[in-house]
Amino acid sequence: MVRIGGGSAFFIDSAMAVPQLLGAGVDYILLDYLAEGAMGLFGRARMADPAAGFPADLLDVHIGPFLKQIAAQGVRIVTNAGGVNPEGLAAALRQRIAEAGLTLKVACISGDDLMGQLDQLAGLTDMFGGQPFPAEGVTSCNAYLGAFPIAEALARGADVVITGRVVDSALALGPLIHHFGWQRGEWDKLSGGTLAGHLIECGAQVTGGTFTDWREVEGWATIGAPIAECHADGSCVITKPEGSGGLVSFGTVAEQLLYETADPQAYFVPDVTCDWSGVEIAEIGPDRVRVSGACGTPPPATLKACVTWDKGWRASAWQPVIGPAAREKAQKQADALFERSRLMLRGRNLADWNHCEAVLAGGGEEVLLKLVVEHDEMLPVQMFLREQFAAISAMAPGTSVAFAPMVQPMMHLLSFAVPRDLAVPLLDGEPLEDSHPAWFDLALIKRPPAPAAPIPGHTFATLESLAWARSGEKGETINVGVITRQARHLPALRAALTEAALREWLPDLGAFTLAVYDLPGINALNLVLDGALPGGLNASQRLDPAAKSIAQRLMMFPVAAGV
Repeated sequence: MVRIGGGSAFFIDSAMAVPQLLGAGVDYILLDYLAEGAMGLFGRARMADPAAGFPADLLDVHIGPFLKQIAAQGVRIVTNAGGVNPEGLAAALRQRIAEAGLTLKVACISGDDLMGQLDQLAGLTDMFGGQPFPAEGVTSCNAYLGAFPIAEALARGADVVITGRVVDSALALGPLIHHFGWQRGEWDKLSGGTLAGHLIECGAQVTGGTFTDWREVEGWATIGAPIAECHADGSCVITKPEGSGGLVSFGTVAEQLLYETADPQAYFVPDVTCDWSGVEIAEIGPDRVRVSGACGTPPPATLKACVTWDKGWRASAWQPVIGPAAREKAQKQADALFERSRLMLRGRNLADWNHCEAVLAGGGEEVLLKLVVEHDEMLPVQMFLREQFAAISAMAPGTSVAFAPMVQPMMHLLSFAVPRDLAVPLLDGEPLEDSHPAWFDLALIKRPPAPAAPIPGHTFATLESLAWARSGEKGETINVGVITRQARHLPALRAALTEAALREWLPDLGAFTLAVYDLPGINALNLVLDGALPGGLNASQRLDPAAKSIAQRLMMFPVAAGV
């Protein structure tokens, strides 16, 4: 058995997880830093300073303060904290290690950066929506590498492996390939290792964080970082440090299994195509959940890649509005500020807003008004932010401005596929072979039978009473994983959660199309709403642009539960 701990889910995650995991005596700690939006942020930083392009948290928060303990315990670290400059972070960490009088070996995996190959990519389009490749303003462009380069680095004695853009789950799969000697072609084992990584790379989300039954989760203040106890057959047990807060249960693990996934029988990573439809989850003790039954087929013949670019500017301002008829006052105030700003734009012969929107949160006598404007030029959004302060004395009574307004560049994202030979993995500058014995074929997928027809009935129950649910997003697509509390309710849920019903319940989403996938292993459904988040995470003006609240908004959805 090898024990891998999830030390971070994003680059500004809690400082408590790493010391927890060191105290628990894990063999490896993975630190996942890179969301798609983070790549654009780091790319912009690198343009300003070629020595930048990675977050300082690895050096200053997560690993730097614990180098001596890491060395003494022999814990090995695997992280994608390199961002768009893994070589720079590796050099900085080596210097920090030397200053501490230690001899930890740092390996650097690169080769994912495609910024030097933009001309070759110019004709490509988005793999989901077909949008064209950006012609200018590109801040980052990276392919997603896999786990075998990480395994090779560990085999050569690395104590710390720093990567750029790799698949999140590869941070766990790499150590498992190295530890157990798994080979290319052992698809079921590679799928199981990928699942272990997928379950722990989002940190406390699998140990009770963001859980549907949040009242059952005690100890948020000390919530435990996740630990995957992994076995040579590809199965694992999810747990957490003894004495920590949180909860590891069937529900917490099942929710995380479906987080930010689409087709559970075609979950593509560079090393394997995963089929998790038949995965079984079993509680085997307090805060101990066994996960088994992952299957795999050959990986796709291409690699996923993402490009980010800046075009236009956005301003956001927040205004508390207090007192009688607060929502009515806030809406009138928003309309007036937008009208005033348009008069000022015309006065300077500037174009109208590309987009402006008011989002009202709250009700009764307390409303929080979010004002958003977007424009191709920076000056108009700066003008708007200055002028919105006028509402304090010129408009609705009970208005204040309690949040610092922000001007930020509009970041856009496009995902596409590239030939594997366009992104050759490098280990400390040395090219590594990326060969596979076969490639994915859609004919390999054997779909499970759909649930039986529901029992007729007129007794309505809420979704929350019948199921656990968690939502996430990738690009313009939102997914909602729905896991039944009792298998007998699966047919009723399958019948109730139709595209028409979801459109009626969630009218503010984009014009999505719905695909429903079955996971009979855990009596679950995965609802994939393609096009529900127009423009993706960085263009959405929703109060919750990352779509994590969609599952919560479905909690009161009525289901005819039958008998």
